[in-house]
Amino acid sequence: MNMENFLPIALDAVVLDCKDVAVLSDFYIRLLGWKRNYDEGEEWADISSPSGNVKIAFQFNENYVPPVWPEEPNAPQQMAHLDFRVKDGDQMKRAVQHAISCGAVKAKMQYGEDKWTTMIDPAGHPFCFVIWP
Repeated sequence: MNMENFLPIALDAVVLDCKDVAVLSDFYIRLLGWKRNYDEGEEWADISSPSGNVKIAFQFNENYVPPVWPEEPNAPQQMAHLDFRVKDGDQMKRAVQHAISCGAVKAKMQYGEDKWTTMIDPAGHPFCFVIWP
C-alpha cells in the first residue's frame, strides 16, 4: 500500500436505524451514562462517551424492522451489533440488571453466558456484554 496517497480516515460514529430516535438515544444515555452530543429531533441524534472519542448515532427510518436474533431464514438479519466490555461475572450481572432497568430485555437464546450475555435494546437491536478483564 502506498502510504503517500493514504487519506487519514477516522470512524465518526456507529449509526443505528430506528423508528423513535428519542427513545433509543435516551436508552443508551441511561445504559452507558454518556451525554447527548447532537439532536435533530425526530430524524437524528448522537451520543458520545465521556472522552468524546466514541459516538453512537440514531437515525429515523420509517421502514425499520427489528432484526431477529438468533437469525432465522427469511427474517430480518442483524447487520452489526454493539459489544460492551465488563470486567468479571459480578459486573456482568450488574450490567444485565442495569440494562433491564433501562428498558432492554435479555435475549431468550444465550450462547456462552460465562463470557458474554446478549441483550435486546428497545428498538430490537442485539447488543452484548462481554467479560474482558
